[in-house]
Amino acid sequence: MQFGVFTVGDVTVDPTTGRLPSEHERIKAMVAIALKAEEVGLDVFATGEHHNPPFVPSSPTTMLGHIAARTERLLLSTSTTLITTNDPVKIAEDYAMLQHLADGRVDLMMGRGNTGPVYPWFGQDIRNGIPLAIENYDLLHRLWREDVVDWKGRFRTALQSFTATPRPLDGVPPFVWHGSIRSPEIAEQAAYYGDGFFANHIFWPKEHTQRMVGLYRQRFAHYGHGTPEQAIVGLGGQVFMRRNSQDAVREFRPYFDNAPVYGHGPSLEEFTAQTPLTVGSPQQVIDRTLGFREYVGDYQRQLFLMDHAGLPLKTVLEQLDLLGEEVVPVLRKEFDALRPAHVPEAPTHASLVAARDAADLTGAEGGR
Repeated sequence: MQFGVFTVGDVTVDPTTGRLPSEHERIKAMVAIALKAEEVGLDVFATGEHHNPPFVPSSPTTMLGHIAARTERLLLSTSTTLITTNDPVKIAEDYAMLQHLADGRVDLMMGRGNTGPVYPWFGQDIRNGIPLAIENYDLLHRLWREDVVDWKGRFRTALQSFTATPRPLDGVPPFVWHGSIRSPEIAEQAAYYGDGFFANHIFWPKEHTQRMVGLYRQRFAHYGHGTPEQAIVGLGGQVFMRRNSQDAVREFRPYFDNAPVYGHGPSLEEFTAQTPLTVGSPQQVIDRTLGFREYVGDYQRQLFLMDHAGLPLKTVLEQLDLLGEEVVPVLRKEFDALRPAHVPEAPTHASLVAARDAADLTGAEGGR
């Protein structure tokens, strides 16, 4: 089981002080959070991709390349790579380059994002969101697996005898997750390719997540990649902790009440009852997170959102200390004990290379 944090990189006023960090401060804070994640024993850091204020991570590979040079073990990922508005050729080349620089410590999550205006900014039409996601990923998938590609589609210039460079490290592309909040077509796409499916799991009730993950598992098996239980699932989550739950609620409330994404709507108590948001003690976070398995089954990756809504860096780093020291060690032990032997662990570059080599050996022996 992999545990980590993801960020959307919002620049938001701290409602308790009225202070707005600069973009420079926010970018540096994201790097500090990634370094802290490795320090406290987490497995994954993932950044979003946005091209509009109040967000700063417009170039995930630049940020992740910088973090790769300053870490040794941390797996670097995205919480959204915009498959709809990025050129799949650039995705193929940029993330293969990052894969080499990070010695394989890279995977990525495809998504359509949540900002409608980004489509015309990059010459696309939001009404083609799903077709763009399907066509662009089909091309990306081929670019990483075929040395020479001839291709023609609806949304970009045709390719003739094209080779994306550099080629993936060890001939094995980065593992891909397909992230979605509410689109069953994306769960279907993930299942078709045998890729991972990442459920946002923040703003919606557990019944919605259960339906989306269930659909993905069923279709994963339908396409012959394994049993439903062997599908690769990741979940988001959102927590705020203090050792005393009352302190956590009191401290987090002004951030919740003023957050652009959910402030001025349901109360904190209503939101924590209706969604996976957990505000309380480390033990409450442990109990709530272990409960996710009851409605999605055994899964491979759990990422937490911890640095949004104007929370100051000092507070976020304190949260990471609690997560790494008191929460994740217990979750790791409990989830590992519960996972049946036939359920795979989260893919890594090393495991994907080993699987490729084993398949090649089996094929060679079968051809004798």
